[in-house]
Amino acid sequence: MLQALKESADFLQLTLSQPQHFDDAGTFMLGDHTQVAVWDTGVIVFEPKVVCGKDIVLSCGVHGNETAPIELCNGLIKALLEEKLIAKQRVLFLFGNPPAIIKGVRFIEENLNRLFNGAHSIGAGLINSERIRAKKLEFYVDKFFSSSAMSSHQIHYDLHTAIRGSKHEKFAIYPFRPGRQYSGEQIMFLEASGIETVLFHHEPTTTFSYFSSVNYHADAFTIELGKVLPMGQNDMTRFIALNEMLVRLITDKPLQLSPFNAKAVNLYQVCRAINKRFDDFEFTFSNDVENFTAFPKGYVLAKEGGQDIKVEYETEAVVFPNANVPVGQRTLLCLKPASTKNIDLKLNV
Repeated sequence: MLQALKESADFLQLTLSQPQHFDDAGTFMLGDHTQVAVWDTGVIVFEPKVVCGKDIVLSCGVHGNETAPIELCNGLIKALLEEKLIAKQRVLFLFGNPPAIIKGVRFIEENLNRLFNGAHSIGAGLINSERIRAKKLEFYVDKFFSSSAMSSHQIHYDLHTAIRGSKHEKFAIYPFRPGRQYSGEQIMFLEASGIETVLFHHEPTTTFSYFSSVNYHADAFTIELGKVLPMGQNDMTRFIALNEMLVRLITDKPLQLSPFNAKAVNLYQVCRAINKRFDDFEFTFSNDVENFTAFPKGYVLAKEGGQDIKVEYETEAVVFPNANVPVGQRTLLCLKPASTKNIDLKLNV
């Protein structure tokens, strides 16, 4: 298996040929500079002999039909395996849900990105493949971050694409960080990557990025890179800036970030999440409404159980509207403009 990987340099192809697990995972060297370790299907680590202080997790395919990040990550892995890029930072790549990637679907039985931070074992427990995979992915992130010899900075970018169109094509969700400031440096890294919109979450969640943020104090984000498209139909030129910044990060080249500038980015605060309480939940707006569409105070966003759900602030923008979720799960997030008071303005690079 490792010999096939060295010959093809196509880790995605290898992953999809054995989507459940690898029987013969192991390690090999790239020249005299980098150890490559394959821990499981869709799980590969690049460990330079000399590291520069960052531990980086790049995850994709947590939803199997979100293909642009999968192609982006596979391209980076291929460049590293072919030694066109030489890693100077430790990097863990994760293809989250290989069976769903093969089928081109969001998930097989359950939304994987609602099963982290221990949610996989709550209630019915490890009853399906997504729950088992979530627990394994947590284990691999823990193994990676915990085995660092000298890391001063831990990072996790969980890369996605959105179900619907968006008024801001690329955006990031900054997980809830109680007692910690948001990083202006990270926001400007995103801006330099072509991701000019950031949402600050308001509460703990069971997403992959929140898992890394709360357990390892990593700078972690859920990053949305446009709209879902089938594999091979993505215009990868739309991700040139992000690819370039990830290459600089991995190879320890100067990031050349601008000082934090609130005018250069769109900053939103999540003011509430609306969860489904009744089976008759329905939105009042059309199914093709774009993310970040704003509605005025008093507007009825949705109806359920004989009650109206109205806009509470002067305006609220909506993201991720989805009425077709089980009772108890989130149907959308509502946003208001964010303050910059809790942003650390220092640049360390």
